[in-house]
Amino acid sequence: MSHKILLLPGDGIGPEIVAEARRVLDVLCECHGLRCELEEAPIGGAGYDAAGQPLPAATLDLARAADAVLLGAVGGPRYDALPREVRPERGLLAIRAELGLFGNLRPAILFPQLAAASALRPEVVSGLDLLIVRELTGGIYFGEPRGVRTLPDGQRQGFDTELYSESEIVRITRLACRAAEQRQRRLCSVDKANVLESSGLWREVVEGVVEQEFPHIELSHMYVDNAAMQLVRAPKQFDVIVTGNLFGDILSDCAAQLTGSIGMLPSASLDEQGKGLYEPVHGSAPDIAGQDRANPLATILSVAMMLRYSLGAGELAERVEAAVAGVLADGLRTADLQGGTRRVGTREMGEAVAERLRAG
Repeated sequence: MSHKILLLPGDGIGPEIVAEARRVLDVLCECHGLRCELEEAPIGGAGYDAAGQPLPAATLDLARAADAVLLGAVGGPRYDALPREVRPERGLLAIRAELGLFGNLRPAILFPQLAAASALRPEVVSGLDLLIVRELTGGIYFGEPRGVRTLPDGQRQGFDTELYSESEIVRITRLACRAAEQRQRRLCSVDKANVLESSGLWREVVEGVVEQEFPHIELSHMYVDNAAMQLVRAPKQFDVIVTGNLFGDILSDCAAQLTGSIGMLPSASLDEQGKGLYEPVHGSAPDIAGQDRANPLATILSVAMMLRYSLGAGELAERVEAAVAGVLADGLRTADLQGGTRRVGTREMGEAVAERLRAG
């Protein structure tokens, strides 16, 4: 079976890091039996340059027809003066909405070779391997009503609405439980049920789904403020965390700082059928674009997530992850990574991973 994969390089360092991910996919096809058809299309600022929209209609059509989408990054200062509705970031929000990508998976894995680069002591983070499952299309970011109004006393007041329906909570809980089944079967649901009605419903529905459909999953609950503290106090206590859009946004960035560099963090955004958009967590880094300085490993690890979650090729995902660990063990480091024995650029790092895959 041949898979259709759409590559969206985007802006800034996006084309450089996606080129290295493509190199890895080519080796998997040449040496390890992966069959795929690769296409490229513009998004973000590149989409605006090509078609006057951050998500051109032709790009969306290709994304709908693909089995998986790999994105580099969007945005850059040259687009800051554009009207808000056509800025590059709108392309990313639009493709998530159009493809129904409700579940965001962000692993935080500390490779042993990078333990000294973490913000925490090595003994606290060594062996860290946790996964945050964030609900991506609901909550306060999308709730209505929202806006700014003038009160009778003349003051302006901003307001947003936190909303979650039972069906939204059910589907993100199922996704998190399925992920936990592939790991240590432990799930921590994070909310603020002591003060928020939406969190009260969240906790009730999560408990019901786990009890009825996943009784073999060990479920715990934690308030979000405590969860943030525990992530920096004892992060290895977590296996899978499931939470809403706002809390997930904050906690996943907090977890990112435990791994030594944001340049090591992949992510997946999935629909209900398991089709996904995969991208590194870092942004477009326009200040280093075109300088062969960007770390491609988060994008390459996003390829591993794509193989595992959308293409049903878990063994190939493990090969990619092992190749990344291997180049780090060899002492190769891009500019964002501490330690090592040899500083390399974007292309050389990608070539090193590809060579390890080619060798076995």
